[in-house]
Amino acid sequence: MAEYAYLGTLYIYTRCKLFEKEGYPLMKGATEFCLSWLVTDKNGNLITSPSTSPENQYKLADGFVGATLYGGTADLAMIRECFDKTIKASKVLNTDATFRDKLEKALEKFHPYQIGKKGNLQEWYFDWDDNEPKHRHQSHLFGLFPGNHITPLKTPDLAEASRKTLEIKGDETTGWSKGWRINLWARLWDGNRAYKMYRELLRYVDPDKKKTDKPRRGGGTYPNLFDAHPPFQIDGNFGGTAAVAEMLVQSDENEIRLLPALPDAWEEGSVKGICARGGFEIEMNWSNKTIQKLIVSSKIGGKTTLIFGDKKQEVVLKKGESVEINF
Repeated sequence: MAEYAYLGTLYIYTRCKLFEKEGYPLMKGATEFCLSWLVTDKNGNLITSPSTSPENQYKLADGFVGATLYGGTADLAMIRECFDKTIKASKVLNTDATFRDKLEKALEKFHPYQIGKKGNLQEWYFDWDDNEPKHRHQSHLFGLFPGNHITPLKTPDLAEASRKTLEIKGDETTGWSKGWRINLWARLWDGNRAYKMYRELLRYVDPDKKKTDKPRRGGGTYPNLFDAHPPFQIDGNFGGTAAVAEMLVQSDENEIRLLPALPDAWEEGSVKGICARGGFEIEMNWSNKTIQKLIVSSKIGGKTTLIFGDKKQEVVLKKGESVEINF
């Protein structure tokens, strides 16, 4: 499901209709599978059954530990994203209006996110405790990242619950998980926490344990810059790189938010060639956390709204056109 939602995300970045046309059958197939998987609960909401939350387990009051349930938050988050991208692809291609309507009606009936007694985003259908509270997986936060239907602005309560979940889990985890968590903190617009974890992701790990006593299983980076999982996991490298991009630029189909999670340590700096959704490209430099120069380019032509702090500016560009913006 996540992979097919990703196909839609690629289109949002590139606006390549040929890609969307070729990828749409795969996206539609994924949504058809999910529709056949969903069932109605006692409240009339759609849930998955059976369900799990990858590699994690819940613990009941009587001491029972289990993994299988129904209506897992991770499932529904990924399916939400998959449905959303498939609906948008259908609109772009002007096809499957009846099927699109079916997906839209299904989305309205999805079991909603729940906030648990600890203020966290519930991972399970019921407000159960985790058997391992600091488990490396945070799959139920998919809606915050890489999805985008949980945001500090549009869903502040769910964003705060996601923050509480991350605080409960803590920062010490494996490399790939740390890479993901840095992105999650960036999406919560907490640049300093994201930066702290980014530094930890780059923590030196000696492959032969000759020069340091630090454990190999706590995340970090080998001398050759490979992520230390162990033995190696590219997710940590790619996740860390993606996180830097998220700290500097966040976007959706209509907006580009600049320096949303800039840490204090990056008070001044510059970036060039960073891509935003809608086929846009950003070049900027900043000092005292304030943008000094901003150039926006469009690969395909289009409209977007630039946001920096409380300032907004709409830009409309033709294909291949660039403009320098002064906030």
